[in-house]
Amino acid sequence: MKITAIEAIPFAIPYRKPLRFASGEVSVAEHVLVRVHTDDGLVGVAEAPPRPFTYGETQESIIAVIARIFEPAILGMSPLDREAIRARLDRTVGNPTARAAVDMAIWDVIGRSLGLPVTTLLGGFSTSMRVAHMLGFAPPAVMVEEAERMRSVYGITTFKVKVGRNPFRLDVDVCRALREALGPEVELYIDGNRGWSPSEAARALRAMADLDLTLAEELCPADDVLGRRWLVAQCSIPFVADESAVRPGEVTRELLSGSADAISIKTARTGFTDSLRVLHQCEGLGVEVVMGNQIDGQLGTMCTAVFGAAFARTSRRPGELSNFLDMSDDLLAEPLEIRDGMLAVRELPGLGLEIDPEKLERYRQDL
Repeated sequence: MKITAIEAIPFAIPYRKPLRFASGEVSVAEHVLVRVHTDDGLVGVAEAPPRPFTYGETQESIIAVIARIFEPAILGMSPLDREAIRARLDRTVGNPTARAAVDMAIWDVIGRSLGLPVTTLLGGFSTSMRVAHMLGFAPPAVMVEEAERMRSVYGITTFKVKVGRNPFRLDVDVCRALREALGPEVELYIDGNRGWSPSEAARALRAMADLDLTLAEELCPADDVLGRRWLVAQCSIPFVADESAVRPGEVTRELLSGSADAISIKTARTGFTDSLRVLHQCEGLGVEVVMGNQIDGQLGTMCTAVFGAAFARTSRRPGELSNFLDMSDDLLAEPLEIRDGMLAVRELPGLGLEIDPEKLERYRQDL
């Protein structure tokens, strides 16, 4: 079995409402569908979500790097030669979501060829994950209403609250309103998307000290080197490195320098192959991990669940797996379903997903 072609197809699906956070805003999922073709007719799929305000990638850059660099580098190789493929893709710096999508589509091909789910190939610990829902910027009453709906309809009891506004008082009010409305049994954690300075983050944490928050993610930029270490040293809850720890070397830097003590793993930027490396680093160092969300569609969400369900450490915490619900539609022939706060992986070969050709025709942007 040899790789014969890689497609990168741009598509756009509107969100039901804009998703706002400290580093940007999205109103349309302008993503890229990646398909890896083989000479025996198998096709693996994955999704690349451009986030120019985080990684500098756009739809156009993802398509270009796949067509001009990644595809020529690995044509004719066996999908099973994963480490050789990784070495060739790693010759190009940056472009994390483009590289990750190619990697995950190759894993999908491998699973399909062997007749096994990718979750089984990765580790096989479980076949489902608990779900956490991300709440974007809105007034307190609106965010409370959304959280209550997610708990009532989908059984979700863990919420990641976007913070990082300046002044921070509105974020404090939001978190307090959520705790008062949802009660002590619901888990709340916060994500600042680098929106505060270290001193602002410290003040905000003190103001929320009685709200039983469980994690604090990227409250200030990683470039605030000394300030961030100062903040993390006094933070009473695990401080999660997300966009500051994309590559394995960055994970080591953030953890050993004292700039973080937990890691967000996002398959949308490290695929399955490098996510394995990050997970094993975290296991060796004894730090917590969170399966994060890149505001993925259903295809990307399933990739997160497939990896997260495969291992004990990634299964301990709920994964950020529900923001596809904010999209007005999707590409999958059989949509994902969250039931009782859980998302199950498909116990079918590969990722267990198929693209609906009519939906792809409707939303693709290259025709």
